[in-house]
Amino acid sequence: MRRNHEKPTQLTIQPMASPSNNSTAPVSEFLLICFPNFQSWQHWLSLPLSLLFLLAMGANTTLLITIQLEASLHQPLYYLLSLLSLLDIVLCLTVIPKVLAIFWFDLRSISFPACFLQMFIMNSFLPMESCTFMVMAYDRCVAICHPLRYPSIITNQFVAKASVFIVVRNALLTAPIPILTSLLHYCGKDVIENCICANLSVSRLSCDNFTLNRIYQFVAGWTLLGSDFILIFLSYTFILRAVLRFKADGAAAKALSTCGSHFSTILLAVVLTNVARKKVPMDILILLNVLHHLIPPALNPIVYGVRTKEIKQGIQKLLQRGR
Repeated sequence: MRRNHEKPTQLTIQPMASPSNNSTAPVSEFLLICFPNFQSWQHWLSLPLSLLFLLAMGANTTLLITIQLEASLHQPLYYLLSLLSLLDIVLCLTVIPKVLAIFWFDLRSISFPACFLQMFIMNSFLPMESCTFMVMAYDRCVAICHPLRYPSIITNQFVAKASVFIVVRNALLTAPIPILTSLLHYCGKDVIENCICANLSVSRLSCDNFTLNRIYQFVAGWTLLGSDFILIFLSYTFILRAVLRFKADGAAAKALSTCGSHFSTILLAVVLTNVARKKVPMDILILLNVLHHLIPPALNPIVYGVRTKEIKQGIQKLLQRGR
């Protein structure tokens, strides 16, 4: 009888692949690593950052309450100041609490939706502030160069339309930045070497080519901020010409001083954003990026509000009511 010799079936067990940065597994959250080379800085920086944060929140909240409760401040210029303070508050609350949570409690993880929401607010609210500065510069230009026509040009309706323009223009033109970044494929790398979800810091973690993302951010950023800065510069040029023409009497000199403070604040924001990006260490750039979201909101209420006589009087009235 013929025998069938059957070979035993061999079961091959594949070893499990260990996770690595080159894995193709999808990433569900990111880890924010502030100051990757000098993490010992974090505890020292938390105190001044906390003080600046409290100053920014307290000053802007005080300015908002003062303008809201004081009837004499219900004017177009102060409505614009209210919008600026509101933008500063939202920007601070979006960035600084998370940075302090990393410093104090080592809470580095951030979900996808939270990261891209933070990215959208940072990329849209900064141009909104720039556009608000531009409208405020135009307001001062009309007030000084055409004082008789000011009440008919700068009205509450003008401020309402300008506010809608500020929000819609910048939200629509900056929305593609986080959208393009969220559409990238992330496979393995999840450590962001930054304190915040900056667009390029997040995009570098993707497995895809993010050239379109980088080009769009560059073009949109310089188009929005550049056009605002040019219009601000032109407004202050007209103001300076008008002041010199009137030989800088008391009122004109005061206006020139205020506009100079405004222009200095704008220049500070530009410097904090673009100073020597390729010539300073990575950790310094990260620190400047954080300060850019903190120092202008802390200074704006002082430069634009407290230095104004009407705002001072309004705050004094509120303090007297509190007594």
